[in-house]
Formats: sequence, structure tokens, C-alpha cells
Amino acid sequence: MATLQDIQRRIVGVKSTQQITKAMKMISAARLRKAQTNIINARPYSDKISSMISKLPGEEDITSNPFFNSRETKNVAVIVIAADRGLCGSFNQNIFKETERYVTEELKANQIDYELFCIGKKAVDYFSKRDYNIFSSESGIFSSLNYGSALGISDAVINKFLDESFDKVILIYNSFVSIIRQQIVNKQLLPIIIEEDNEGETREEINFIYEPDRGHIFEYLIPKHLRAQVWRALLESYAAELSARMTAMDNATTNADEMIKSLNLTYNKERQAAITKEILEIVSGANALKASS
Repeated sequence: MATLQDIQRRIVGVKSTQQITKAMKMISAARLRKAQTNIINARPYSDKISSMISKLPGEEDITSNPFFNSRETKNVAVIVIAADRGLCGSFNQNIFKETERYVTEELKANQIDYELFCIGKKAVDYFSKRDYNIFSSESGIFSSLNYGSALGISDAVINKFLDESFDKVILIYNSFVSIIRQQIVNKQLLPIIIEEDNEGETREEINFIYEPDRGHIFEYLIPKHLRAQVWRALLESYAAELSARMTAMDNATTNADEMIKSLNLTYNKERQAAITKEILEIVSGANALKASS
């Protein structure tokens, strides 16, 4: 049974841990406000450029452009975006499970080769220790996240796709939905998929005058579209990571508070029992002296 000193030491330890979790929650909340603003500002640009890519080209532009041409899938690049650090609940584990599911059920089951592009230290550590093919990795980019990071990643996979090292590029990441909710996204980056218009509007029904010509604008927008999608995925993942960490640290702080109350109750019970025992010993001793005299 634990002594009073042991219980006291444990209470002090839990209180110290609670201070750390409370501080981490406050830091995550402060960073989340900026990250949330960044992703809210990036979404309209990403959505609009995707819409333009879908509506702008004619059929001849799509069939002759290598970014849109689907070919027999022999090798797939999977870009996995996780966090650089832990203590964010099931954030990283959900990404690992989805990646393993996709690789096992959709690639290995169909005898399709694959290579992982791991982004985030946790993804690099997890998949490098297991039997997975990794062709590139990036660690520590979330400590100073900037658009240059997205440029390097997108340009690397674009070059590999154009020289036919990969026939398809997939993005797997956590998207930021709300402070208490993140959603796993598994989407195809290359070849580019033409999005259907919700209103049923076709490209032929839109008659714009382009300057310069439509083909030049289309070619100019494609790399920007791909970079915007990678940049958005990084921003989404970072905001989702911070929200998951803030929630996890809030839960940890609450649990520590409950544990402290429970330990204090146990301490008081043990202390009361010790006092009662000492009183009984004193009374018993006094009665023994009276009897002997």
C-alpha cells in the first residue's frame, strides 16, 4: 500500500504534468488562430483555380495534355502528411491507418507498385521502421511552414509524373473541419480530374474572350493549381494538428484535475486512518498503564 509520502509525491507530479498540458493547450490555441485564418484564406483560391482548370480547357486541350492523361497504373506515389510531433490524440494514427489501408487494399491487392512521400517526422519514423517503400521524406517543415515547402514537394512529384516514374499521385492528409473535428482526405492529385459542375454547366456553354489565348492561360494555371492543392493540404493538416493537440491537452488537463481530486481524497482517508490508529494506540497505552497501576 502506498504511504502518505508516496501519495504526496504523486500529487505533486500530476500537478506538474497538469501545468505542462495547460501550457501546451494555450500555445496550440494561440497558433491555431493564425493557422485557421491561413486555411480560411487559402480555400477560396484553391477552389477557384480548381474550378477554372475544370471549365477552361476544351476537349483537345485535355487529350493532348500529359497532366490529364490517364495511363495504365503501374506505379503510384502516395504523399502522406502527418505531424512533426505527437501529443495530438489519434491525429497521426488515423493517417497511418488510412495509408496502410490504401496501400494494402487498393495497391498491393491489385499488384500495383507504390512509393511513399512522407511529410512530417512522425510519418517518416513510422513508415521507415516498417516494410514500406519510401522515395522521399520531409521532416520539420511545420516548424516554419511556408509556400516554398509546397513548391518543393509539388515540383518533385510533377517531375516524377512527367517522366513516367509514377502513373498516379495520391494525397492523404487530415483536413480541418472544426476545432473538435478533423477529416481524413484521400484524393488524387495527378492525373488531374475534371470536376463536374454542380449546376450541370458544360465547358462548351461558356463563351469567354481570353487574352492571351485560352491555351496559354490553361498551361500557365496547371502548375499553380497543383502547387495550390499541395499548399492547401499542408495548411489543412497543420490546422487540424493544432486543433487535435489543443483538444488532447484540454482532455489531459481535465483528467489530471480529476486525478488530483482522487489522490487528495485517498491522501485524506489514509491520513485520517493513521491519526485514528495513533489515537487508539495512545488510548490503549493509557488504559494499560492504569491497569498495571
